[in-house]
Formats: sequence, C-alpha cells, structure tokens
Amino acid sequence: MQPSDLTCSLPEDLAARVRDRMAAFRQQEVVRRIWDRDPSVWSRADEDRWLGWLTLPMERDGVERAVQFASEIKAEGITSIVLLGMGGSSLAPEVVRSIVGREEGYPDLHVLDSTDPAQIRSVERAIDFARSLFLVATKSGTTLEVNILKQHFFHRAVQELGQAQAGRHFVLTTDPGSKMEQSARQENFRAIFPGISSVGGRYSALSNFGLLPAALIGVDPGMLLDRAQEMARRCASNGPDNVAFELGVVLGEAAIAGYDKPTLIAPPGIAGFGAWLEQLVAESLGKQGKGIIPIDGETPGLPEVYGRDRIFVHVRAAGAPDAAADALADKLERAGHPVVRIDWQDRYALGAEFYRWEFATAVAGAVIGVNPFDQPDVEAAKVVTRRLAAAFEQSGTLPDAESRARDEDIGALIDALREGDYFALLGFIEMNQEHRNALDAIRGIVRDRRNVATTVGFGPRYLHSTGQAHKGGPNSGVFLMITCDDPEDLPVPGQRYTFGTIKRLQAQGDLEVLASRGRRTLHVHLKDIESGLRDLHAAVQKYA
Repeated sequence: MQPSDLTCSLPEDLAARVRDRMAAFRQQEVVRRIWDRDPSVWSRADEDRWLGWLTLPMERDGVERAVQFASEIKAEGITSIVLLGMGGSSLAPEVVRSIVGREEGYPDLHVLDSTDPAQIRSVERAIDFARSLFLVATKSGTTLEVNILKQHFFHRAVQELGQAQAGRHFVLTTDPGSKMEQSARQENFRAIFPGISSVGGRYSALSNFGLLPAALIGVDPGMLLDRAQEMARRCASNGPDNVAFELGVVLGEAAIAGYDKPTLIAPPGIAGFGAWLEQLVAESLGKQGKGIIPIDGETPGLPEVYGRDRIFVHVRAAGAPDAAADALADKLERAGHPVVRIDWQDRYALGAEFYRWEFATAVAGAVIGVNPFDQPDVEAAKVVTRRLAAAFEQSGTLPDAESRARDEDIGALIDALREGDYFALLGFIEMNQEHRNALDAIRGIVRDRRNVATTVGFGPRYLHSTGQAHKGGPNSGVFLMITCDDPEDLPVPGQRYTFGTIKRLQAQGDLEVLASRGRRTLHVHLKDIESGLRDLHAAVQKYA
C-alpha cells in the first residue's frame, strides 16, 4: 500500500513558481544532497549534525525493547502513563494517542506540558500513583518545566509509595550523558531509553520519544515505522513520486508569494495532528524575519473571511468522510485560494505523515533560505525567565507585572491588525476544553470581522512550539497575552518559587522578548479565569 498521496490546486502564477523551483532543485540534486547530509542545501551552518531523522524508519534497534517493556507494564496492571515533557517530546505522543488511539487493556496516556498549577492538579486527580508510570522525556535533560515537574511528581510518589518504590514508577527518555540521566540513576528510575543526539526534538517522533509512549498504550511502533519507511523510500527519489519534496517546494514558494499561512482542514479523527505540525513548521521555518505561520484549530468559516495570505491543507481520511470539510475545501478552491489535499489510508498513515512533513519542512527551509534545524529565538525567553527566577530566589518578591489593560486597549490592539497579519491568543491558563472553547470563540470573532488568520497557544507549551516564529519570524503577529490568578498554587520541591511563580515569570519573560523585537502586544490579567474570559469575550465582541 502506498502512503497517503498529494494533490495541489494552485493559482497559475504560484503553480509556475513551483514548477520552476522543482526543476531547479532537481537540476541541483537537492534531494540527493539532503540524503548526503550536505549543509550547503541550507545555510552551510551545522545542518549536517541534525539529519539523523532521515534514517530513523530503517533503524529499529529500540523497537523490540519498547514493545517488551510495554508488555511488562501492562501485565503489572499499570493504568496510567503520565508523560512529562515539552515540545516535540510531548506533542508527538499526544498526537499518537489522539489519532491511533489506545488499544484495549493498555494504560491511558496523560500528557503534561504545563506549569499551570490547576492543570497539574487535574492530572493528579485523574491517576492512582500505585498504578501509574511517569515517563520523563527531555532531550537535553535541562528543560526547566520537565525538571520541576519531575521533582514534583517524584516527591509525591515518595509520599504515596515510599522512597524504595518511587523509582520503579519512573522512566526516562533522554540523550545519552544528559544531566537528567545522572539524576535518574541516582533515584533508581526503572528504565532509561536513549535519544539520538543528531535528531532534534521536533524531528524525534519516530525515535524513542514518540515510539516508547506509543508502545506503552498498545500502538504498534513497528507499523508506524513501516509506513514511515515507505515514505522515506519515496523521499529518496528525484522524480514525481517524491510527494514530500513537492509539498516542501509548494509551501516554500507559497510563502515567498505571500501565501505564508498554511491552514489545516481536517476531520475530527485527524485534527489532533495539527498541534504536532504547528510546532514542526513554526519552529523550523520562523526565523531571520522570514517564516511560515501554521494555522491550526480554526473553526470553518465562509470563503470571504479568509485573506489572500492563506494556503489550505485539506487532510482526508479513507473510511471517514467529512462532507463539511470537503465542501469547504471545494469552496475555497473555487474562490481562488491555493488548496493542498493529502489522503490518509488509515490511522497508521500517521507514521508516513510524520516523515512526509519532516522532509517537506527541510525542503521548504531550503526554498526560503533558513536553517530548519535550529531555534535561535526560543532561548531568548528562557534566558529572561531564568534571570527573573534567579532574582526571585534572591529576593522572594516578584516584579510588578500585573496588567492594567482596559477594554479600549483591546480595541486598539485589534485595530493594529493589517492585511496579512495574524492574531495570536497566548493563554497562560489551564489548557482544558472549556478554556479552549472560550479562546476559539474570541479568535473566531477577530477572524470573521478583520479577515486575518488567528492562532491559540497555551503557555508555557507554545514557547516550545510557535514561540520561535512569534519572535524570530516576520513581524506580522499581533499578540494578546492572558494570565490569571492561581487560587491554589503548588510548591516546587527544593525551590523557593512555586509553579504559579514560574508560570508568571515565563509569561513576563516572553512579553519582554516580544516587546524587545518590536512586536505588537497587550497583556490582560484575569483575577478570576472564568468570569474574566467572559468579560474578555465581551470586550472583543464590542471592539473587533
């Protein structure tokens, strides 16, 4: 069976650009040079050090161990896997759980990638420590959020299970030699699964970071790799069957032509793919003032509400037709918008799609002229947060960063939107369905009235995803940051600061960096999150 295929309906001027670029890249043997790990395809920096993902589908040394370990965990009666990770370490497992699903009899997966105290408590309430396995996932071993989440849950496991048993409920995935690996050995973690140093976090879905959690919930990692391997075979071709090469050229040329906001249209069973795709594209391609801004999770609208900066990616699933999505894509095509269609054969096509989009993103980076494997602006907010946290540890006081924004200020921010801009809601609040619905309603008002693309990010999760494009990409974002009081905070074991403190400092750090880059921002602090979101909705309704 062939992996899912690609059809493109493009305006003639864009189609001509794509044909010319594909011909030039074939003449320059770009595909062969990618496989040869030639950094001159991109910026001649260190790209050759980050291409280990190319051969992951063919390298299966860790699969048997992961499957065997999953069988042990299932046999012991473990009912919950709690994954503590950020960025690619959390998004790929989340998408596997969403699309492929948990097999009957296997544990469920809870992904925790937040410092919000309410979100942490929600996970705690959902699990039984005695029947839970905590999967700590961090490539570097130094990720702030993962470290303090591990400290919290290990402390709680000691309280619930005793010092002697706590370590048996923890597993680590990390690159060899990381600081976290040393800590895990000292605390007698049950197992350590290695990462691969030549594979960046957002390209790690087909490594232990994605495959171990997949195996733990009963997903067949070998089948995911089978689909990815077939896609990899096609990606080695310099001919028309290399659908990832074509997709990458389309995305890159579209961005240069002004269609720089690929917007996902997908049926409910596949829609979860957008969160992983959003990180891959935004963090890989949003830098040096250039970029592609992926749009995920927008509710469908009439063709006239979409600006001419859109290119639509319509994903279709065999056996699960979505008449509404099909009709929308057809209307958009008739209205002159570029539309890319990708067909999935079944849920395990996810393995092929991971690989397709990784290769396409690498090609798009070559088209627009950026290194798709670094993230130079992600570190900026981390540096400010570390500085603020160190100051808090010394003084015990927080800087006064409470927003005094008025409804009129929200109106002024929305009035700053121009054609080709996007409106981003950045919520340092608990990520749950109620809050997502509230933010989606707000973004819908802005899109429909201002005809601009919109995004929603939950902090600190988005800092490891779209945050790179916010700060390093084109200055086309208008950012409304939302923070809230934490009625019940949580201490971080061994630290003076709390989770609520860290969340607040992360928000402030990102605001400082956005402001330093000349971004258009507004901070709104809500005393009570539920009533505050209702008031915010009313203000946007009034002024948009």
